Amino acid sequence: MPRNVPRPTVLPTPLTAPREDRPDRPTLFLTGGSGVLGQALIDELAPDFDLLCLRRARPLDDPRVSEIEGDLLAPRLGLSRREWYELALRVDVVLHSAAQTNWRTPPEEILRTNTLGTETVLDLAARADAPLYLVSTAFVANRPTEEDKERFPGAAAYLNSKIRAEQLLRDAGLPGAIVRPSVVMGDSVNGRIAGEQGLTKTIGSMVLGQVPVLPGAPEARIDMVPQDYVSQAVGDLIRGGVGSGEYWLTAGKEAVELREFADVCADVAVRHGLPRPERPRLIPVEAVHRLLLPMLEGTSLPGALRRRLQHYAELLLVFQRELPFDTSLGDPDCGTRLTHADIRSALVRNAEKWAEDNSGLLSRQRATTAAPAEAAS
Repeated sequence: MPRNVPRPTVLPTPLTAPREDRPDRPTLFLTGGSGVLGQALIDELAPDFDLLCLRRARPLDDPRVSEIEGDLLAPRLGLSRREWYELALRVDVVLHSAAQTNWRTPPEEILRTNTLGTETVLDLAARADAPLYLVSTAFVANRPTEEDKERFPGAAAYLNSKIRAEQLLRDAGLPGAIVRPSVVMGDSVNGRIAGEQGLTKTIGSMVLGQVPVLPGAPEARIDMVPQDYVSQAVGDLIRGGVGSGEYWLTAGKEAVELREFADVCADVAVRHGLPRPERPRLIPVEAVHRLLLPMLEGTSLPGALRRRLQHYAELLLVFQRELPFDTSLGDPDCGTRLTHADIRSALVRNAEKWAEDNSGLLSRQRATTAAPAEAAS
């Protein structure tokens, strides 16, 4: 039970049916249904659960779910005391996937959102006597250095907030589990993902040849997992009644290397009529702070390019690894283990989906690159 939150001894008369009088189909309370992973979780869980999704403003508009409008950071989600107790009576399982992932948000807001939101769902799970499954990140393994915290305060705040959220669940002593996906890709089959995130933007810039340098050794790995593999593992843990543990939803030793990532994006560019981008120059990570970032701060490069390079440095300093993660995928009640071929195929599909969604941009890029050749002739 979260500290300083007393458990009620008497519930008000419910307007909903008591738990024992409801059908066998359990109710799962989901946060983050509109996020990068949310749609995949709904697809995975809807056949087995009555889904009750928290939303703040924008409706999900999904007939498979019921929605509760509320604020994750408000006491009792902003619900009245009666509504809060009735919600606890309905809920059988809590899955907390919502988080502030925008590293441009002020660091104190990232910490507040990701820790206070976890405290609120812990309170709900305790009152509902329900297990709580917390979606964290595999990159809690990459503790930011003091230099990283100074240069990349948003990324450092995000990692620290996830570390704190995990500790809150451990301290609460509730049943449930922590799941740690690495970089979540789009679907392995159709490449679909809810909105652009860091990986999607990086794929696009690589296809367009806008990444002249990257921090990292050629053999450094980018651990990526398609969202359908992540959601399947989460669903298996919940359906299996797993009540404790920490699960790494990662590619592990099958993760693609940085140079392979660049080559896949270049292949997609050629298939869509663009000149093959040059492979980015790879700068050892230890040289990023010493050379690349000071160069960016004092350079006359255009502002957009400077910001893009800073963004890639931030992403890759957090997300790339020379040594692979462990992985729990393929363990009992934890989804399917990925092969290297699975991940490469998913990366190709994600890059192709980006190209399909940005066909107009690619047409303009083709016209731009063709114009000098026409003028020369």
